[in-house]
Amino acid sequence: MSREEKLKVLKSKLSLNNYQKLSAISNPKIIDYITKAVILCEPESIFICDDSSQDLAYIREMALKTGEEKPLNIPGHTYHFDGPKDQARDRKVTKFLVPKDDYLPPSLNQIEREEGLREITEFLRGSMRDKTMIVRFLTLGSADSEFTILCMECTDSWYVAHSVSLLYRPGYKAFTQTNGEEEFFYTLHSAGRLSQDMVSIDVEKKRIYIDYTQNTVYSVNTQYGGNSIGFKKLALRLAIRKAHREGWLAEHFMIIGVNNGSEKIYLAGAFPSGCGKTSTAMLPGESILADDLAYLRNIGGRARAVNVECGIFGIIQNVNPQDDPLIYKVLTSPGEIIFSNILVSNGEPYWIGMGKELPSHGINYSGNWYIGKVDEEGNPVPPSHKNARYTVALKALENCDENLDNRKGVELGGIIFGGRDYQGYVPVQEGFDWVHGIISYGASLETETTFAVLEEGKFEINIMSIQDFISIPLGEYLKNYIKFGKDLKKVPKVFGVNYFLKDLHSEEFLNGKLDKHVWVKWMAKRVNKELKAIKTPTGLIPKYEDLKILFREVLNKDYPLSDYNKQFMIRVPENLAKIKRVRKFYEDLEGIPYEVFKVLAEQETRLIEAEESFGNYINPDCFKEEVL
Repeated sequence: MSREEKLKVLKSKLSLNNYQKLSAISNPKIIDYITKAVILCEPESIFICDDSSQDLAYIREMALKTGEEKPLNIPGHTYHFDGPKDQARDRKVTKFLVPKDDYLPPSLNQIEREEGLREITEFLRGSMRDKTMIVRFLTLGSADSEFTILCMECTDSWYVAHSVSLLYRPGYKAFTQTNGEEEFFYTLHSAGRLSQDMVSIDVEKKRIYIDYTQNTVYSVNTQYGGNSIGFKKLALRLAIRKAHREGWLAEHFMIIGVNNGSEKIYLAGAFPSGCGKTSTAMLPGESILADDLAYLRNIGGRARAVNVECGIFGIIQNVNPQDDPLIYKVLTSPGEIIFSNILVSNGEPYWIGMGKELPSHGINYSGNWYIGKVDEEGNPVPPSHKNARYTVALKALENCDENLDNRKGVELGGIIFGGRDYQGYVPVQEGFDWVHGIISYGASLETETTFAVLEEGKFEINIMSIQDFISIPLGEYLKNYIKFGKDLKKVPKVFGVNYFLKDLHSEEFLNGKLDKHVWVKWMAKRVNKELKAIKTPTGLIPKYEDLKILFREVLNKDYPLSDYNKQFMIRVPENLAKIKRVRKFYEDLEGIPYEVFKVLAEQETRLIEAEESFGNYINPDCFKEEVL
């Protein structure tokens, strides 16, 4: 079918204005994608967004007019509900489409490509009847730079179309300038049949399939942002493959700018959902550059990074004025914000852990809600979902970093890996070098799955906090990671943090919620070579004297030696057990680089030797070697 024939197919569903906007794009692949989507999904009409203020306002208006969003009392605030069974990423129905002659590790959820295409095609067929297909053109990463990846999404959800206005940089102009040679990512999404409450009905037919051979994401019968906004974790899977081919890194990273005297030190960090990533990125007095996704490239021998996005799709539970004052201020001030799956009462949003008493009744994702309400299985229905979210542009935050849109990105001084480790690792430590840190803290990252995935409450290895999204063999991913660091002239330091360490004899957490700010300041000073550290079997830890000063400077509180000894005690049995679990995980996989087993073996030997000298539980003062 020629370009003219395809445009003729589309013309009957386009107003004159929308036809002119689409005609301005000469790239044949774009017209082809849209034509195929229209023939398959059969929308009544097509809306082409050109990123003008009028078009963006129209999308917001339609989200309200259709009822996918509803207004709240504060100007600019709206709310959206997903269905009771559509509240998080769904691992079981998120699959890679794998050709018969290709291979992905069995740990990655997958289906044979042709079989998967037949299934998803049937679910998408006619899914947009009586609805409008909205076409959004966007960019991932800073616009017009070597980091940029062009992307487009066709969706029938005004809520999704509105969300991407806040989360991604506009790309229509860039698409009008493409010539057909550029690589871009494409998403086709349909919420499917909707109830009177504008909620997806056929959730049992929910499917999220990633066709990496065509850089395409298919999503149907779901509205939850993590399943329907194609350029979050779904496109991350595509970016990982592209990064592997080209020798850079696409990562599940936040990036924070830490003020250190007259300098700013940029630290990236990988944390599984619900493990402290956003609260670290939002520390008061520092600046946030990214809260979720980042691309890293070797530019001039230095690791430079950009935020893939320009907004936050953040977990709102426990956001309160004491622990998260900057976010809380934005969430309670006029401005463009979408709340999802919270409790609404008298036009006000409420959520668990917001720091004030919740009303006894209201509406939420389950319908009319009241204290004591239970679901079909007799389980209590919480006032707001644990994975309730807010969507907001980063520039709405007063601490948004000035380099958010820097085409060259920012130079990383360090990378942080942190999960939920109740018994093992100390609150903060530094790797001996790039390979040790990447393997001991990143490739060995162990955590408890949280409410951001449907299978909550299980402990698992979560490599670099990217386990769910790795779209190449794990061994190849780790080899690329190790090589990336080895090829740098100036290598970022690698840190491991653990905000969830508990007392050996109780369930008491040893870290205060605000202590992370001290750990971050210590890391920045280590990057800047201002402080010495103590060498232990698992890494370099802070000196008590330095932390005592930092606790006073940062939090204006005393830091007793007894707290230091509890927090930075090396727990040999727990660390040896961790090594055993990590080794077993990798022994069952093919193609794992030898460095993984070498680093684990060396760490095991150091721990055993320390145990022979000092016992099972070793106070930090037993270790005498200090390094800069």
